[in-house]
Amino acid sequence: MTYTQTGDPTIREYVQSWQKLDVAQQLALFWFIYTEMGKAITPAAPGASTVSPEIAEGLFNQVKELTHEQQLQVQRDLINQADTQISREYGSLGDTTKLLFWYRLAQGMENSTIIPLPSDYRLSSEAEALFNKIKALPFQQQITLFRDYVSPMGATAKAGAGI
Repeated sequence: MTYTQTGDPTIREYVQSWQKLDVAQQLALFWFIYTEMGKAITPAAPGASTVSPEIAEGLFNQVKELTHEQQLQVQRDLINQADTQISREYGSLGDTTKLLFWYRLAQGMENSTIIPLPSDYRLSSEAEALFNKIKALPFQQQITLFRDYVSPMGATAKAGAGI
């Protein structure tokens, strides 16, 4: 499923390319993006100041309490839109809050409270090429790309189901 908030064909192409990678490469690409440019993403994201960080923090804390293997599974479930409690909670968030949640996961990976990427992990040539294209985008387009990428993740609550 491809979702974009923008009519920008470049953003649409990059989101589709990212979504076509296998789940491990999608997660790795997120990590490489965070280490390269992520520290500026969330504080500068439009609307970040109006987001209730407590919501993203609460979901992050749920993930933080899990074992490393379970944390990795949660991230896979989000990408695969699996119908799990955390995935449904994530699916109900606004796009900027979703971006903040992934930013918090990356911070957790950095300090090892969230399962870190193996230090010798390498991106596939396809993911590396996409990473280089993303780095070349103007900052505002990067933010739009990240928001469009995280937006369709997670599961939506089923009618009549309480969260």
